[in-house]
Amino acid sequence: MEYAIDFGTSNTVVARINEIGEIETVKLADYTSLIADNPPLIPSFVYVQDAANEQVLIGQEVRDLGLDNKNSKGEQRFFKDFKRAIGSNVSMFVPEVDGREVEFELVGEWFLTRIIDRLPDVDSLIFTVPVDSFESYRNWLGEVCMKLTVNQVRILDEPTAAALGYGINAGSESLLVVDFGGGTLDLSLVKLSFAQAQTESSQPKSPLGFLLKWGDRTIKNSSTSNNQSSQTAKVLAKTGQNLGGIDVDNWIVDHFHSTLGLPKNSLVTRLAERIKISLSSSESSTEVYFNDQTFESYELTLTRSQLNQILEQQKFFVSLDSALDRIRQQANRQNIDLDRIDAILLVGGTSQIPAVKAWALRHFPADKVKANKPFEAIAHGAISQGWELKDFLYHSYGVRYWDKRYKKHNWHTIIKSGEIYPLPKPFELTLGASVVDQSSIELVIGELGETEVEVYFEDERLVTRVLDGKQTAAQILNENSKAIAKLDPLGQTGSDRIKVVFQVDEKRTLRITVLDLLTKQKLLNDIAVVQLV
Repeated sequence: MEYAIDFGTSNTVVARINEIGEIETVKLADYTSLIADNPPLIPSFVYVQDAANEQVLIGQEVRDLGLDNKNSKGEQRFFKDFKRAIGSNVSMFVPEVDGREVEFELVGEWFLTRIIDRLPDVDSLIFTVPVDSFESYRNWLGEVCMKLTVNQVRILDEPTAAALGYGINAGSESLLVVDFGGGTLDLSLVKLSFAQAQTESSQPKSPLGFLLKWGDRTIKNSSTSNNQSSQTAKVLAKTGQNLGGIDVDNWIVDHFHSTLGLPKNSLVTRLAERIKISLSSSESSTEVYFNDQTFESYELTLTRSQLNQILEQQKFFVSLDSALDRIRQQANRQNIDLDRIDAILLVGGTSQIPAVKAWALRHFPADKVKANKPFEAIAHGAISQGWELKDFLYHSYGVRYWDKRYKKHNWHTIIKSGEIYPLPKPFELTLGASVVDQSSIELVIGELGETEVEVYFEDERLVTRVLDGKQTAAQILNENSKAIAKLDPLGQTGSDRIKVVFQVDEKRTLRITVLDLLTKQKLLNDIAVVQLV
């Protein structure tokens, strides 16, 4: 059986197609939270009982046992919001539990493994990922699945899955998906198209998203009826950044810290989250904080108006406007008028904040803004059948070089963001030796992105700050295999020595061919460098 997993910063949703062919959200005993008016959600919580023996509790069972806090000894055994830190290049404190360093990647692995182990008859999985995630996060997902007996894993970006999950079933629709979860803000402009019915001789449809194969383990694709309409989801534009509901919680905590002098701890953060959720349906919300050290109690009261002021101060709406501007620019380059799209879909828990919907209504007509499926749209869209995804490379890719002017490393772009793969034309780069008698030439390849948000640790919290201008974010993809060309004879300065040809194939694999211009020999021939998952 195939399952879709929307691993979220705050909550995780698992979906499947049941025996009668309907999409359903999976309930897992002990793990799933069953709250009125909400679908079955698994809180993204982990409590470490015994790190040495990898004994952990996850999800709702952590909350039911009252373990969603540090224990009485002050040890950090409870983990939340760990998804944001996975694959991040931010230097962070790694806690030690039971004499073992517990990294966030390990916490995430424990969390997903417990969920997958509880699912019956798992043959294949579909994971959804934020559009702004780097390869390191997607590769981490692959490494987790490598350790499982799962035949097939596919990956789909979250906004595209959300567009599919809203159940468009007729005509041709252009949709803007605003996916605002606990840790990320993702916007995606997607075109959903329904072609004429397939004939009996039609070829089977391509799988949704990108197919990863672990070794020789494969399974057959889910079959579809020959009479089913051909459906495609074409991603026209997308952007994302590290900004989400946990940032709003932190800002509320900061507000009570400055006004009431309350500490910035996990208990106050929980109360702030409750206040934020309550303000989605009420004009005012109050929680009580009791300090067990001083035996003092405090009333924490916040109104919607005050929350809006906090959001304004933190440049929350500036970030939303900036993300929308980037989508509009990408759309304009394709002669698409964003004001003429068919619908705007709000998904993710943070999209339930009234100010977010009010922001959407300032930009688009009310009849186009949809917000009735904030939690399940992504997982349900990922598991939907009969779709073929047409996508492009979200990030740019480049090679690192030494910038003599600024005396630091910089990046030269070789593949620009927005390229369709496979590349219609390979990219060529000519390089020379940088020192006398150089024995090899190294090529450091990085995934490049732009960010307007800085992520850093403060008071044991992973928080974000909106920057005044854009900064380049880069992650090295071939850290352990930089040397690509052995030079014989040795390279000398002052002349070109090798030509490197870059190509991204239909499976999103970055491949290189290296030609020695002096000897006319191919040093490398169509070698796979890294999988652009």
